[in-house]
Amino acid sequence: MFADRAKIYVKSGKGGDGHVSFRREKYVPNGGPDGGDGGHGGNVIFEVDEGLNTLTDFRHIRKYAAQNGETGGKKNCRGKNGQDMVIKVPAGTVIKEAETGKVIADMSGENKRVVLLKGGRGGNGNQHYATSTMQAPKYAQPGQPSKELELLLELKVIADVGLVGFPNVGKSTFLSRVTNARPKIANYHFTTLNPNLGVVDLEDAKGFVIADIPGLIEGASEGVGLGHEFLRHIERTKVMIHIVDAASTEGRDPVSDIYAINKELEIYNPEIARRPQVIAANKIDMIYGEDTAVDRIQTEFEPKGIKVFPISAISGEGVRALLYYVSSLLDTLDDAPVIFEQEYFPDLAFADTTEPFAVSFDEEAGEYVVEGPRIEKMLGYTNLESEKGFIFFQNFLKDTGILEQLEALGIEEGDTVRMYGLSFDYYK
Repeated sequence: MFADRAKIYVKSGKGGDGHVSFRREKYVPNGGPDGGDGGHGGNVIFEVDEGLNTLTDFRHIRKYAAQNGETGGKKNCRGKNGQDMVIKVPAGTVIKEAETGKVIADMSGENKRVVLLKGGRGGNGNQHYATSTMQAPKYAQPGQPSKELELLLELKVIADVGLVGFPNVGKSTFLSRVTNARPKIANYHFTTLNPNLGVVDLEDAKGFVIADIPGLIEGASEGVGLGHEFLRHIERTKVMIHIVDAASTEGRDPVSDIYAINKELEIYNPEIARRPQVIAANKIDMIYGEDTAVDRIQTEFEPKGIKVFPISAISGEGVRALLYYVSSLLDTLDDAPVIFEQEYFPDLAFADTTEPFAVSFDEEAGEYVVEGPRIEKMLGYTNLESEKGFIFFQNFLKDTGILEQLEALGIEEGDTVRMYGLSFDYYK
């Protein structure tokens, strides 16, 4: 069975404790401390495996833990580092923090390997604490604790073009005609339960990857049927081919069908609904007499900038023109793959909330200054040029009490705040 969603638990390794010991050698009556350091705990690492195309393995194994670091030993012997836990996932897997649903990593594009949770650092042995006044320290540093998270894995297929439409409108037939994909096809609803991918090769034009998204129904955006399971897979597509049954073989009105599906896309994710769309008025080989369904579709949607192509997925009529138009449409769009931005930062979530920060006013520069180790880490993780990154940045300032301290110092709208080389104007 195709699996595109899984919930798992991951845990990094605990750092090994530092050791307390003293030299005990013949002719060395007052040997100094020689306790070794603990080894570092193993990391939790996610890697893309090109040989995988589902998340089925995660339905059988749900807990993944890296190895703990070993305790330090006598004679300055350092403990062995814990072994990393390397988890293989298919390309296109989005890793989210389960409780909030926020994205931690998107295993797509160049992002082939991610250290998701770092293991705890090993503790220092007592040899590090010897001083002129304390030559025999009887304490060592414990290893840092492990980190653990519950994760939601979602596989979102990577395709340039998505086929959308009601069940049984001919999407699978169309895909099998234009690509090397061979989906199972039969005449009943929800025939396709798995997203099928195929590559379209064109002479004298750029080819593209196309995905047959299983048939949608009204209410899909609210999870009716398998709505959410299917809609997830069109989030990366740049262009949609909306296939509609122009012959009304099941008694539905094709114009109403198009509006119904577009409404579901709008409710699920307005950004997806705004992406370029092409209508394939399918099954023209089954239109007899004076039926004007294709004319009605063109009259309704072409004035809105949506091109309509009458086609027959069975005979191939009209398909070539449709494919070349889609290829030319893709040429006008950004080549960069659709990657989901990071919204949840494990290192910050597990950071010591007691780490100090300082808020002051630099009279010479006329700027408010915010400094501290946690601030520096946050700036290193956050992409302030993206909308989500800047919102995260604002929430961080609020949650840590920095905004409150700035206001206590008398900051006003339009004043400048400086953080490690970054300057921005303050507005409520």
